[in-house]
Amino acid sequence: MEKYICIHGHFYQPPRENPWLERIELQDSAYPYHDWNQRITAECYEPNTAARVLGPDLKIINIINNYSKISFNFGPTLLYSMLTDNPEVYAEILRADKLSMEKFSGHGSALAQVYNHMIMPLANKRDKYTQAYWGIKDFRARFEREPEGMWLPETAVDTETLEVLAELGIKFTVLAPRQAKRVKKAIKGSRWKELTGEAVDPNMPYLCQLPSGRSISIFFYNGEISQELGFGHLLDNGEDFAKRLSGAFPQDNRTSALVHIATDGESYGHHHKHGDMALSYCIHQLESEGVAKLTNYGEYLEKFPPDQLVEIHDNSSWSCVHGIERWRADCGCSTGGYPAWNQKWRGPLRSALDRLRDAFAPIFELAAIKYLKDPWAARNDYIDVINDRSTENVERFLGQHAIKELSTDEKIRALKLLGMQRDAQLMYTSCGWFFDEVSGIETVQVMQYASRAIQLAEETSGIPLEEDFERGLEAAPSNLHENAMKVYKMYARVARVDLLRVGAHHAISSLFQPSEKKSEIYSFDTENEVFEKIEAGKRKLAIGKTRVSSKITWEEAVVNSAVVHLGEVSLNCGVRYFKDDEDFHLTESDLKTAFESGDLPEVIRLMDKHYGTAGYSLWHLFKDEQRKIVNQILELTYKDIEGFHRNIFDGNYGVMDFLGKLGIPLPKPLGVSAEFIINHDLKALFNGSTALDMNQMAQLVKVSKHLSVPLDPETIGFVASSWINGRMEEIEQDPARLEPLTVLRDVIKLLRETPVKLNLWKAQNIYFDLGRGVYREAREKGVKGDETAAGWAALFEDLGNYFHVRVS
Repeated sequence: MEKYICIHGHFYQPPRENPWLERIELQDSAYPYHDWNQRITAECYEPNTAARVLGPDLKIINIINNYSKISFNFGPTLLYSMLTDNPEVYAEILRADKLSMEKFSGHGSALAQVYNHMIMPLANKRDKYTQAYWGIKDFRARFEREPEGMWLPETAVDTETLEVLAELGIKFTVLAPRQAKRVKKAIKGSRWKELTGEAVDPNMPYLCQLPSGRSISIFFYNGEISQELGFGHLLDNGEDFAKRLSGAFPQDNRTSALVHIATDGESYGHHHKHGDMALSYCIHQLESEGVAKLTNYGEYLEKFPPDQLVEIHDNSSWSCVHGIERWRADCGCSTGGYPAWNQKWRGPLRSALDRLRDAFAPIFELAAIKYLKDPWAARNDYIDVINDRSTENVERFLGQHAIKELSTDEKIRALKLLGMQRDAQLMYTSCGWFFDEVSGIETVQVMQYASRAIQLAEETSGIPLEEDFERGLEAAPSNLHENAMKVYKMYARVARVDLLRVGAHHAISSLFQPSEKKSEIYSFDTENEVFEKIEAGKRKLAIGKTRVSSKITWEEAVVNSAVVHLGEVSLNCGVRYFKDDEDFHLTESDLKTAFESGDLPEVIRLMDKHYGTAGYSLWHLFKDEQRKIVNQILELTYKDIEGFHRNIFDGNYGVMDFLGKLGIPLPKPLGVSAEFIINHDLKALFNGSTALDMNQMAQLVKVSKHLSVPLDPETIGFVASSWINGRMEEIEQDPARLEPLTVLRDVIKLLRETPVKLNLWKAQNIYFDLGRGVYREAREKGVKGDETAAGWAALFEDLGNYFHVRVS
């Protein structure tokens, strides 16, 4: 029997971008990272590009790109953000696919995925086609080849979905074993064998013949092992993982067999800490023992075409035992964290979105036909615009699809209509229904997409849609709020962005930083035509006239603004569309006169007069800039707090030292100040210059131990790791110097004695590469009598002890 093993990882995150800004904003729950995509990238996606293989002494003996040796798919919306936020990781994932083609007979390991994780059986035929079409075109643009297979979100499937995949040239997909309904041999006269539970043989591919006459191959993964990996302890030990796979082959006389599993890729590092290392060691073990060959689905399908036919259970999935009810009903499937809660909101939410989708369709058709030859074909090709917003590319797209040379206003309307359709796709992202509460961030996200689509639909058609949508949401109960309509108004409706809000953001930001004539605010561009800032002590006034334009819809307008800052968080901003120069100069003159005379009540009254009472404040800033400005405003407060604690720490250190010698815990008031100052100073050391003061660091660590003051393992670990990675990058450029190696060794040695959590992934990668190159050369020279080289090699080896990397 020829034995093959395939490990598939489904790597995916829901789209988290602000629908109006098209960038992910700050998410405090992901601290110390900027957002959850960044955190999971650091914990999973990045480590798997250079996964560690440990030797018996638990030191790194090899580093491999796991993706190049497994089968995988990445959600297009995840790669969309990764390209901007983590381009090096993105490039390594694409490189892994090319490496896998060399290993697996020309078959790349990457599978395409339906675009934004929509539950396909719940979509109409047109949306099914667009989702698969976008997924394929996105894959082609990134991986520079045609996809052979396509991953279905939650493996949710029906016959119509398989028809769409087959029509678009997809050769295979992967499903859960319980999704197989019946099988038979692909020979005339054979009879169907009905299946129950997970009775399908997962060790072979099957052919599904479709009503249209087309067909598609299906792999049913090993459910038992996949369950153990995703929800058990199989990733606790890479050797056990390898044994479990190699021991799962059938005991019969078939000529070939495939053992394959499929799980969320986030199991390898995010859900299971060090899961990436368990995977790399499993791969190392399988390749070393040679019990079975690693393969991917494309290679195995070519070598061993299916000789069995299969029919599927329509409306089935891998994560809901009730089929696909988890995404439309209170079926009982939940995360389990809140047993008293219900999910009765799921059905009404989907119904409200379905009505919205069906209202968008005629608006789109009737309006877009004035500008586009075939609106729905243009929607399908709009993925090319989503991935490249450059003016040249958008003009090329419009030239291809427009019925004539469009005016600027017509281009704006066409782009708004297409944007509406994009958001109408994104509002069906499956995560909106997966979790337990309608006010959860995933469900709020799909509501925000709906809100953006409504905004664009109403702007292009004048047809009011929001009130009916809210009535539909009113029927969706919440476990924490009255209903989903309340949630929508609290979190989705208020998040809307228009050109005036962008103008307000620009005006307020300009008050706290040097003003530039042109600036970029996510998916918007701004250009100052007039800007003046006046300061009087802590008080500031800024008046401007600014052109604001959208890079998504090409909509633009000139706005005039005024913002007054009275100190701390007391700030008021007024923005309105520009009327004429006379009006602008009158407003400017009135405000400047009142401000320069110190008549602040008059300034506020004039702002209300010229801009209306519905002003803007710090609340209206987009989150990242809001946090930056709030920190800037609070800088003096932070210094006061630091001074307060430092006075207590310095003034009472003698007493604390005495208590430490007696082994008596510090009284809480003293302990709080000691903890604040020690952690503050350590953080400042690593955030400061590259020339770290080792004596000060050693003293701080010593005092923390002496006084039993806890170090913040997350924050100190984050800044220390960044410092170490930075120094290792410098050493990579000039490795011959001994001093940087010595300092780095001593820093890591000292930190290893503390509870600080270090993430040395990047530094270890550089060290490993130097170990295969520069170190070997130095060692050879040392053997030949070069004492300098020998000393460098010995120091480098010693540094490896603290990096936990073996090079000798």
